[in-house]
Amino acid sequence: MLLENDKIQLRAVEPEDLDRLYLWENNSHLWDVGNTRNPYSRFILKQYISQSDQDIYESKQLRLMIVSKVSGETVGTVDLFDFDIHHGRIALGLFVDEAFQGNGYAKASLRLIEEYVFDYLKINQLYCHIAESNTASRHMFELENFEKTGLLKNWIKTMDGYENIILFQQFRTDYQANKTSK
Repeated sequence: MLLENDKIQLRAVEPEDLDRLYLWENNSHLWDVGNTRNPYSRFILKQYISQSDQDIYESKQLRLMIVSKVSGETVGTVDLFDFDIHHGRIALGLFVDEAFQGNGYAKASLRLIEEYVFDYLKINQLYCHIAESNTASRHMFELENFEKTGLLKNWIKTMDGYENIILFQQFRTDYQANKTSK
């Protein structure tokens, strides 16, 4: 089944996710990686959830919740955004709550998203920006055959100054070649 494997399910945002999203979106320690500058109110998040039924081709973005199939807990989110239909590319944001990190949820989510983007949507390119200091994410994307294609110097402002961002890309043809070789 699409967006599901033996470990996780990626599902649409539900009204019941409000409290969890409120905690995650308002965690100021995550604001640098999420490009957020201020907290979100429950009202704004309720509006976001109520409008999340738009088609990805309309809204140019999609948020999915990562749910553990073993525990049933929501452990993180996957965001597809900056969808450029003309150029066939879409950006990826992947978040796993600290309490659930190290259990393979990010890797399982990435593989399902690759399948969705390349096999279902038929998009040419999936890309992401990863902070140079985020060695765990960098390592995972490298292991999953994403190509390190650029360095954006002093790209994000953090509490400690500026940090470089590494651009990772995967193309549909590379994904298909890796899929058939496994």
